[in-house]
Amino acid sequence: MFSSVKPYENQRYSALKKDCQRKKVLFEDPLFPANNDSLFYKSRIQGVQWKRPKEICEDPHLFVDGISSHDLHQGQVGNCWFVAACSALASREALWQKVIPDWKEQEWSAEKPENYAGIFHFHFWRFGEWVDVVIDDRLPTLHNQLIYCHSNSKNELWCALVEKAYAKLSGCYEALDGGNTADALVDFTGGVSEPIDLLEGDYASDEAKRNALFERVLKVHNRGGLISCSIKATSAADMEARLDCGLVKGHAYAVTDVKKVRLGHGLLAFFKSEKLDMIRLRNPWGEREWNGPWSDTSEEWQKVSSSEREKLGMTVQDDGEFWMTFEDFCKYFTDIIKCRLINTSYLSIHKTWEEVVFMGGWTKHEDPLKNRCGGCINNRGTFLQNPQYVFDVKKTEDEVLICIQQKPKRTSQREGKGENLAIGFDIFKVELNRTYRMHILQPKVASSIYINSRSVFLRTDLKEGRYVIIPTTFEAGHVGEFLLRVFTDVPSDCQELTLDEPPHTCWSGMCGYPQLVSQVHVISAAGLKNQNSAEGVDPYVIIRCEGEKIRSPVVKNTLTPEFDVKGLFYRKKPGQPIIIQVWNHNLLSDEFLGQVGLTGDPNDLQAGHVLHLQDRGNKRVNELPGILRVQLHTSSSLTNI
Repeated sequence: MFSSVKPYENQRYSALKKDCQRKKVLFEDPLFPANNDSLFYKSRIQGVQWKRPKEICEDPHLFVDGISSHDLHQGQVGNCWFVAACSALASREALWQKVIPDWKEQEWSAEKPENYAGIFHFHFWRFGEWVDVVIDDRLPTLHNQLIYCHSNSKNELWCALVEKAYAKLSGCYEALDGGNTADALVDFTGGVSEPIDLLEGDYASDEAKRNALFERVLKVHNRGGLISCSIKATSAADMEARLDCGLVKGHAYAVTDVKKVRLGHGLLAFFKSEKLDMIRLRNPWGEREWNGPWSDTSEEWQKVSSSEREKLGMTVQDDGEFWMTFEDFCKYFTDIIKCRLINTSYLSIHKTWEEVVFMGGWTKHEDPLKNRCGGCINNRGTFLQNPQYVFDVKKTEDEVLICIQQKPKRTSQREGKGENLAIGFDIFKVELNRTYRMHILQPKVASSIYINSRSVFLRTDLKEGRYVIIPTTFEAGHVGEFLLRVFTDVPSDCQELTLDEPPHTCWSGMCGYPQLVSQVHVISAAGLKNQNSAEGVDPYVIIRCEGEKIRSPVVKNTLTPEFDVKGLFYRKKPGQPIIIQVWNHNLLSDEFLGQVGLTGDPNDLQAGHVLHLQDRGNKRVNELPGILRVQLHTSSSLTNI
């Protein structure tokens, strides 16, 4: 996660600061000037004055009494999503020290005022890399008050400066109006965001699902992740409408703590071991709290000892922060965003993921075979023209995390709002030995949502085998860049499929070039015999063709296995048979159970694609070791499969 940092727009903080100190001037950022271009792309606020911190307050500081989620208050732009993300960030020292690097060196120094040069820098993770964004300290004010994000203390300025750097990265301050909390959480961490629809999942009424979700949320929180939530607004009138319970619709809240709270007093509390699933939230407005059970002044807190309340940091203030039970949380909130820090370090005591990262793009080309912007699967004629990535699941079953992120678009006065494309991806199960692009649809096993979000995430369980990911825009013909990240438990050998068919080489004339391509699909077997007992066997399939072979996963303890395994063979000698063998896996030596031979002609297959297994000893028909269900697809066009 903490990789090298690239200077944004090639502005190098150290060199710029030293130059200002040498000239004894305060830095003025030419790339984000103190004028309306940096404030707006469409609307206007009259009377804005850009002021340096010492013109706004006495004794300015980055932090006053440390950094806290209580510091932040939303300003006059609708960026509660960004302020909520900052509130979550403030509770994670390791994360905010990455976003605010060298904070001690950047802090105002009363002992060495000559070192101050009016320049700051902050780190954000953008499109696969950490960028270092330089800004000057001129902040927009109205009547000597900060217009945008500000702190409880007038002389605490970390949040206003971080917001300015983020506005520069986005194009202007107005670009922060109505954004996505998930984007800011990812930009602060380099993690992946997982949105969860609480209504769709019916977590309010399904206790088992709710308990499982709480454990996942607790794990993300305990492992340093950031979490945000909101109540969906269904109309314009609903936006920021306050409910009777004190919560606000269409408004982003930061999750600042997740706990199992012990109920009871004294020793009785320990003997009973009764705990309540609780979650603490913060409203970026710094006011308007939940007023239901377990709110600041509710009588339910009498069920908790004073030491437990102290441990939870329980305060009775209208500061926008409050506790509620996870059951009530699922009852009132509709959406939650978990930003997971995916651990890829082998030195960690926690689960380590294997990560692969690809930079890709949706591009147009006159040649349909080279076109890479085919749109979603609704566009049947062009869908398979999109980029394709193949990966392997090598365990019997594995959890796979996939995230696709489109390149952020800046907002400017000339070009207007930088709108995201609607993006998503589908996952298909393919042949175990596929190395060339898909040209006909294979079985789809998973699919993300399609949404005009900067990033789309999917967590899914897949069985052992080979799979292809196809990232797409929703509409065909849209172009753009994307970042694909794939996380698996063991290395997945993920790579992009770039070739449509075997390439012609200088050896093709001498050694031959494929004339046919055959897809062999071994579906199942029945009537297998265990020579040693009446119990099942551990069968697997080997498919052989022209010196190439593939082997299926082992199916445990059965005489009627479901194999569902495919192989793809580019054949130079159509007359040579394709051999399908069934074996029984043993600890010392595997046992041969039978085989069938195919010439590659679909007409060879009987009705129902049922073939009798034969052994190599040519046993009589009544001793044949079983039957095999097979499908065969052969084409003389190498790009038809």
